[in-house]
Amino acid sequence: MNAVLQAQPRVPTRIFAPQYDTEFDPEYGVLWGFFANQGNACFTPELLHDIRRVDSRIQAQHGMVDFDDRSLRANYYVCASRQPGVFNTGGDLALFTQLIAERDRDGLADYAKLCIDNLYARSQRYFCDGLITISLVQGDALGGGFETALSSDIIIAEEQARFGLPEILFNLFPGMGAYSFLARRAGRRVAERLILSGEVVTARELLDLGVIDGVVPDGEGERGVMDWVRRQHRRRNGVQAVFAARDEVQPVTHDELMRVTGLWVDAALRLDDKDLRTMQRLVRAQTRRFQPETGLAD
Repeated sequence: MNAVLQAQPRVPTRIFAPQYDTEFDPEYGVLWGFFANQGNACFTPELLHDIRRVDSRIQAQHGMVDFDDRSLRANYYVCASRQPGVFNTGGDLALFTQLIAERDRDGLADYAKLCIDNLYARSQRYFCDGLITISLVQGDALGGGFETALSSDIIIAEEQARFGLPEILFNLFPGMGAYSFLARRAGRRVAERLILSGEVVTARELLDLGVIDGVVPDGEGERGVMDWVRRQHRRRNGVQAVFAARDEVQPVTHDELMRVTGLWVDAALRLDDKDLRTMQRLVRAQTRRFQPETGLAD
């Protein structure tokens, strides 16, 4: 499915986003968005641009979705992945190593801004009154994948899901919202523990830390999302008001996120050859993971 703002039954629209699928459930007004990039399940510039294209349309239409010959309101917007066992593994490390080796500050800054433009819009519910955002994590959410999940109002994960911020392993830090969103959800100490350790943690551990909102059995993620929607739908006005109050009490601004990405760019350009070799090893490991099985020996 390669069309944006499709509905069930799937109705293509004029916006083309080959790496990001959308579906619409009219009963409760649930818009589903699925990462559908090929190869490494990371945030390539192409995927980021596809997501931004879809989300800009949602924002321009004030949360309305074309369904058959009608325009219906999206009450919930779920972010998920088509890749089995993976939500998203984060930043495009192959691109990072190239830009750092070339000392391309502008390239790093442009990539960081594209990430922030995506995450900030989601954290603000695309400036659509009445919209609630949900992340469904059914596999690994690492680096920018974890940050994306954190930008939603609600995070629901399957038992198999694992979360982590591995950037410290190559002497960097997650600069696209991890600190801001984690500190708002669970406090500074939890944010720094997860960022500085680089450890991969389970969904249950994050539930206990107050970082995510629900854990469901493997294979039942979509059902878990719809169960949450059904439970909350009658009191949706109150739920939205609570989230709006949270934004007032603990705001995360676009300016804040951009200032942190500036620190990230500076830190990236300080990496040495050893750090870049570590990053390249992670790139090779990711590539092997997402290569199709050929049955041929290396």
